Amino acid sequence: MVKAKEWTFYKNHTAPKGFFLPKDKVCISPNDRGFMFADGVYEVIRTYNGKFYRLPEHLKRFQRSLDALRIDFSDVPLIETAIKELLARNKLQTGDATIYIQVTRGVWQRSHEFPPKSVRPTVYVEAARFAPRKEYTRLGIAAITASDIRWGRCDIKAVGLLPNVLARQQAVENGAAEAIFVRDGVITEGTHTNVFGVLAGEVITHPRTNYILAGITRETVLHLCAAYNIPICETFIPECNLAKLDELFLAGTTTEIMPVIKVNGKPIGKGRPGKITKALQVAFRDHVLSASR
Repeated sequence: MVKAKEWTFYKNHTAPKGFFLPKDKVCISPNDRGFMFADGVYEVIRTYNGKFYRLPEHLKRFQRSLDALRIDFSDVPLIETAIKELLARNKLQTGDATIYIQVTRGVWQRSHEFPPKSVRPTVYVEAARFAPRKEYTRLGIAAITASDIRWGRCDIKAVGLLPNVLARQQAVENGAAEAIFVRDGVITEGTHTNVFGVLAGEVITHPRTNYILAGITRETVLHLCAAYNIPICETFIPECNLAKLDELFLAGTTTEIMPVIKVNGKPIGKGRPGKITKALQVAFRDHVLSASR
């Protein structure tokens, strides 16, 4: 059976308008600053049956990351047009899929200072089928804690994710599905998720600072809690208080709302998904049906 082409969108200094081409034909220059310095940003967007979930919010965050790194790219309409075309070309109008967008500062000689303004950013976009781990969502997962050794601008969705990679691998090697970062004795976030605790009926999560990425799904959880009269507080969760929590869950674009039933081998609450977590899962699925467009 011949494998179908995986179409992507690519734009660089030689193709200012960009073009669609099969994934196996994409060539990135070794002098691209994303390759050399991790000098770029990215965004991941979820689709449900061909409908984008909170697309304007994702693109707004993407532009904010570009601005924070002073990458001169503001052609968001081009990105929006490309991702819609990629869904059609890859026959992803039904089922679940993800869109990955990456923009780097472009191709130039290896030098730490920015290249001349004439150097155009490199743009790469792909769309892929996504298969949710429904058993994880239903039964919950195990996690570990890991020292948060990342840089001080975690609020920028930058491509330099080596600390996240190392922590996630540490989790896998310990039979867990996620690593939860701890900085100065406080829970910050997961390797690709935001972290929420539940204590005495109140949902708790790290406040929006430079030490976490303010996730789109995190924002949804805050809104759902308000809509369903679930008390919520944006405050620090000390690592030493993990054992006292009644529930723990993660939130993210691909994880949606994921119960955590065990951390470092010790159960959270009763060692199974809690009442508030399950209620938020139901509310989130209902929200997705109405919010996706």
